[in-house]
Amino acid sequence: MVHEPETLQKAIRYFSDPDNCLNYLATKRWKDGVPNCPTCGSENVSFVPSRRLWQCKTRHPKAQFSIKVGTIFEDSPIGLDRWLTALWLLANCKNGISSYEIARDLGVSQKSAWHMMHRVRLAVQAGSLGMLSGEVEIDETFIGGKARNMHLRDRRRKISAPGPKGKAVVMGILERAGEVRTFVVPGTWRKYLKPRIQEHVEAGSASFTDELKSYRGLESDYTHQVIDHTVEYVRGNVHTNGMENFWSLHKRGLHGTYVSVEPFHLFRYIDEQAYHFNKRKLTDAERFSIAVEGIVGKRITWNQLTGKLRDNQASVN
Repeated sequence: MVHEPETLQKAIRYFSDPDNCLNYLATKRWKDGVPNCPTCGSENVSFVPSRRLWQCKTRHPKAQFSIKVGTIFEDSPIGLDRWLTALWLLANCKNGISSYEIARDLGVSQKSAWHMMHRVRLAVQAGSLGMLSGEVEIDETFIGGKARNMHLRDRRRKISAPGPKGKAVVMGILERAGEVRTFVVPGTWRKYLKPRIQEHVEAGSASFTDELKSYRGLESDYTHQVIDHTVEYVRGNVHTNGMENFWSLHKRGLHGTYVSVEPFHLFRYIDEQAYHFNKRKLTDAERFSIAVEGIVGKRITWNQLTGKLRDNQASVN
C-alpha cells in the first residue's frame, strides 16, 4: 500500500527519495498495479531499475518511457521531488501561491515556476460530473484591475468607460452543501448565462439569483426566486450569499497573491479556487492525493500557455 504523507514537512522528506516518488506516482497512475505503454497501450512492459524507466516489448518509437510521460510532468527536466512539493503547495494554499514564492522555495526560475503552477492547475481542473440539484445559487461577477492602481497607459488600454466595461465576466453555480462550478463567459446576456444553467442544473431544482434581467424566464424549468440587492440580501432561504462568499475568496487570492491575471489565463485561476472550495472539508493529504490522480492525460506546453498556439486551447480547457 502506498505511503501517504500527512503534512508538507513529511511530504518533502518522503519525496526526497527518487524511488519513493516513482513508486508513489506509479501506484496512483496504475491502480491495478499493471503499467502500460502510453504510446501503444500494451501491458507487455518491463521495468529498467538502473534508469527508472519502463521498456515496452512492442516495437515502435519511444518504446522506453518514464513515469512523467503522458502526465503534466512530461518533458520537464525538473525533478519529481520539486514537482510533488509544488503540487502539494498549490493544492493546499487556499489563497493561492505565487510563482515567485514557488521559485524561491524550490530553487527554480520564476519562469519555470509559473509554467509548473499552470500545469498543476490543469491537474486539479475537474470535469463536470452529473447535474447540480436541490437548492442552487446562481450569480455572476466582474473581474479586472482597479483603475486607481493602474498605470495611466494600462488604464487607457483596459478601461474605456465607467462600470464593468473592460472587465472579464465570470459566472458561478453553487449547489448548497455541495460543489461550485464556474465559467468565464463573454457577457451577462441571457444567451450566455441560460445555456450554462440548463447544462449544469437539473430541471425542477430551486434556483436563487439576484435581480439581473438575464435570469428572467428560468421559471419555465426551475423554481426560481429572486433577491433584490437594492432592498435586501436575505429573505428566508432566498439569497446568493454562498456564491458571494466564493467570489470574495477568489478575489482575495487574485488581489492579494496573484495581483495581475491576464483574461487569457483567468479560467485557470478560477478552476484552482473552485478546487479549494469543493475540497475544503478534506485534509491536506487527501487534497494532495486527489490532485496527483489528475496528472495523467493532461499536458500544456509553453507555447499553448503563452498563447502562441491558441488553436489548441480547447484541448486543455
